Amino acid sequence: MEAVPAADSGKYIPASQRPDGTWRKPRRVREGYVPPEEVPVYENKFVKFFKSKPDLPPGLNADESDKSKQQQSKQDGELAGLSKSAKRNLKRKEKRKQQQECDGTAEADELSQTLQKTTIAGGSGNPSPLAAAALQGDHEGAEKAKKVKNLKKKLRQIDELQQKLDSGEIKQATKEQLEKLSRRKQLMEELEDLELGL
Repeated sequence: MEAVPAADSGKYIPASQRPDGTWRKPRRVREGYVPPEEVPVYENKFVKFFKSKPDLPPGLNADESDKSKQQQSKQDGELAGLSKSAKRNLKRKEKRKQQQECDGTAEADELSQTLQKTTIAGGSGNPSPLAAAALQGDHEGAEKAKKVKNLKKKLRQIDELQQKLDSGEIKQATKEQLEKLSRRKQLMEELEDLELGL
């Protein structure tokens, strides 16, 4: 709004319509009044300096910078509308794909080398009976080792319970504790049998 000189005294801002349809009254203003929209924004000397400073570093041609800006704008156009984290995730995915492609070729080479080294014995895909027995023996050995470990743990718990009873930490043993103590001999025999069987 610009102040208009009045015939009688001073200046006035003419009536105007608001966005909702209502009207503003005309306002009288003093001589020398400048509307807020026309007041220049204050800029300190540093802001003025940086505005007057050229965009390009000294010695760089504008043509070269235009080319690099165009390439960058193409990349930004592809990623337009994405947040910083989404852009970062896309870059990570591209890196992973590149690494997998490199790793995939290396794995393929290793696989082909191992296939060349292997020989086909028999024509069937069934393993030999000796190999099957060895695999089953390993499985049984693992089960025995597991049982031995379990029995040793139970015996250790029984010993700890016995020590607590002897020291007086536990004044009276419960029914379950007494049953556990009575199984000590049986567990010892099982453990000896398993260790001899190994």
